[in-house]
Amino acid sequence: MRIRLCLAALSLAGGAGLATLSAPSATATTAATNAATKAAAACTDVEVVSARGTFEPGTLGFIVGDPVYSALKKKVTGKSLSSYAVDYPANLLPTSAARGNTDLVNHVKSQAAACPNQRFVLVGYSQGANVVDNSIGISSAGAVVGSPIVATLPAAAEPKVAAVLLFGNPIRALGKSVTGTYQSRTLDICAKGDPVCERGGGDTGAHLSYRDNADEAATFAAGRL
Repeated sequence: MRIRLCLAALSLAGGAGLATLSAPSATATTAATNAATKAAAACTDVEVVSARGTFEPGTLGFIVGDPVYSALKKKVTGKSLSSYAVDYPANLLPTSAARGNTDLVNHVKSQAAACPNQRFVLVGYSQGANVVDNSIGISSAGAVVGSPIVATLPAAAEPKVAAVLLFGNPIRALGKSVTGTYQSRTLDICAKGDPVCERGGGDTGAHLSYRDNADEAATFAAGRL
């Protein structure tokens, strides 16, 4: 499929810009992928749970989720891997990130109950980083395409989260970051000049550059599995 990347919208909030991506059938692809994942219901050693960016195409996300998952499969040996694409609109509506927050938490809780030995790698890009932030108890309210927290991972699930991988995280433009329980397990990458995560950043192209960090992120996660 030919992917068309464009800066279709640029929303300004606190000096941060949102670079959005558009492609036909991204939502349908996510829905189909999740249906297949739920139907399989297999317990693997590790599940990569990925929240894509706004309008980002791809199975787990063309810019971040897909390349990170591919890189992680090469680095993790002797363990079985599966993936889950967070089911949410990933659009510009104010309820979008909150819906992703709910789906991520519900999915991990369900998986943790069904597969007690499974561990998780949480991946979030752009708006998807807001989804992950909220899910681990760091509010994205006030950030570009952010939302208040509507659900958090329960304490029982916390030890099962091996790594949190964030890219172009909008809360960073507010001067916030992941702190507390998940801090030591979090890799939060903001490309220089990315206006979504760097206050005053002016390089919108930087927000589309995170495929270059897939290997670094996979190495970080593999070292914690």
